[in-house]
Amino acid sequence: MNVGNLLFIPYRAMETEVMHALAEAGHGVLTLAQARVFQRIAPGGSRLTDLADQAQVTKQTAGVLVDQLQRAGYVQRVPDPSDGRARLVTFTDLGWRACVVANDTVAQIEARWADHLGDDMPALRRALTRLREITDPYAT
Repeated sequence: MNVGNLLFIPYRAMETEVMHALAEAGHGVLTLAQARVFQRIAPGGSRLTDLADQAQVTKQTAGVLVDQLQRAGYVQRVPDPSDGRARLVTFTDLGWRACVVANDTVAQIEARWADHLGDDMPALRRALTRLREITDPYAT
């Protein structure tokens, strides 16, 4: 099996568990497609074009997903303070509560992985962080 698949399998397992935790916490209306855009919203807000790029979907698709998230009460569109013509997608209180559930679940998963991998976990994190330097155009 190639390394890409070996990276993808645990990611999908994490994604599935996070979606289950969100549903258990009352956020079951969120779809996987919406979550893939939702997780890329910066704490201070993101422009739709950035969300589309990062989620690797068209701007139209990102717009539809953000519209759905907005109707469900998870996000809002606000003026971008750096450019009055632009809008930022930001979390609402409900959106922030979903973020807490997702982040807590990720922390629990990573703790289980660390228990399983032991001393290999810090090396894995370092290696993947270094790999991100050449694979993630949004790494900052």
